[in-house]
Amino acid sequence: MHYECIKLTQIMTQNTPHFTIKEWSEDDRPREKLLQKGAQSLTNAELLAILIGSGSKKESAVHLMQRLLASVEHKIHHLHTKSMVHLTEWKGIGPAKAVKIKAALEIAKRIREEEPLERKVCTNSQEVYRLFQPSLSFLPHEEFWVGYLNHRNQVILHCCMSKGGITSTTVDLRLIYKKALEIGATGLVLAHNHPSGNLEPSLADKQLIQRFVESTKTLDIRVLDHLIVSEKGYFSFADKNLL
Repeated sequence: MHYECIKLTQIMTQNTPHFTIKEWSEDDRPREKLLQKGAQSLTNAELLAILIGSGSKKESAVHLMQRLLASVEHKIHHLHTKSMVHLTEWKGIGPAKAVKIKAALEIAKRIREEEPLERKVCTNSQEVYRLFQPSLSFLPHEEFWVGYLNHRNQVILHCCMSKGGITSTTVDLRLIYKKALEIGATGLVLAHNHPSGNLEPSLADKQLIQRFVESTKTLDIRVLDHLIVSEKGYFSFADKNLL
């Protein structure tokens, strides 16, 4: 068995003395701590513990969430990639609690994606990355997204145009151009993810961006950048002078 699998199994099956939250000092209880000091004072494990409400007969909700987070290197956003089946394999997490965890993570994701009152602007690769990162960084499959810009490089709309498998996705350029003409976009920023984490563009990626650049000239629409996104960062075709 692989070392990481053994380590995860140990974390998931670790026994702990029966010590309920009710036996803790009031200052240490997550709900009381939140009321007295505010939500910002709580750890990720404590926030998740409030969410699920209870642990198991042998383990508090906080300790259960500490072990769950330890299984993803204490990076709460990594829970996005975990399925309902995986979550319910943990003793103390049934379908109802797993649903609450997944719902909370989705709300957090949507808050990051929510459009501000002022339109986002994409004038460099960092701004393009901030536009697409919440949607693309933690997916287990490839997706291709397009940001439609006005003449001031303000984002009119950004949306997913294609979903694929682990290693590729198919892009229909005609649908992308149709949407651009419908909403009066004069510029495009493109992005897709590599679930593997490898940010190097493939030959297919390079050929696709060349098709975009050549075909948009006749429509008087500019392609400002194309990013390959992962949870660790991004690759910009514009920054590498590949447009």
